[in-house]
Amino acid sequence: MSHVSVALDGPSGAGKSTLARMAAKHFGFVYVDTGALYRCIGLFMLRNGVGTEDAPAVESKLKDIHVELSYDSDGVQRMILNGEDVSEAIREPRVSMAASAVSAIPQVRAFLLETQRDMARRYDVVMDGRDIGTVVLPEAQVKIFLTASATERARRRYRELVDKGMDVSFEATLRDIEARDKNDSTRDIAPLRPAEDSVVIDTTEYGLEDSFEFICKAVERKLQGNRDSE
Repeated sequence: MSHVSVALDGPSGAGKSTLARMAAKHFGFVYVDTGALYRCIGLFMLRNGVGTEDAPAVESKLKDIHVELSYDSDGVQRMILNGEDVSEAIREPRVSMAASAVSAIPQVRAFLLETQRDMARRYDVVMDGRDIGTVVLPEAQVKIFLTASATERARRRYRELVDKGMDVSFEATLRDIEARDKNDSTRDIAPLRPAEDSVVIDTTEYGLEDSFEFICKAVERKLQGNRDSE
């Protein structure tokens, strides 16, 4: 029996990671945060003084990068970059923009693609990102596109960063969200967009629990429909 894949795509700050993690726990699946993979690449480039929009320079450094996904005793995904746990470091705003830049480079996407697909071959997964349903797992049984207004997403991200003790402003957070939206949706390679067969969920007016309920119902309906058609 093949494993079940749930693809959860959407723009920055839509709540993908939190809701995907909750859904994975609910269904007993493995959670895979693919955006964290790109953040690791971005962090490596920043630390090594490589311009994240300089494609040839970024490509030349990929051979020096080894990224692993591991899980702690609570099932929380940890990101290991060349032997170092960088799970917290990759959440800095500057790394978010670096991740957006390197993700537009075809060789970076190819470098990480097999890592993502291998997880889906080995486990039942809830995988979140920006091109999971369109490129990484186009045959996923369930595809969900999660979104919210830019202002609401910035509010959520700002609150998250402040809670972590980071010195940020709401205005700067909103600018970062809008800039990343533009970068992600206009890039030539795998632009951010809903898959044709995805369920679109706008959470602007909804809290975490309501959004989680919508996602669980969408997954259950899709899986039941797949079973009925077999």
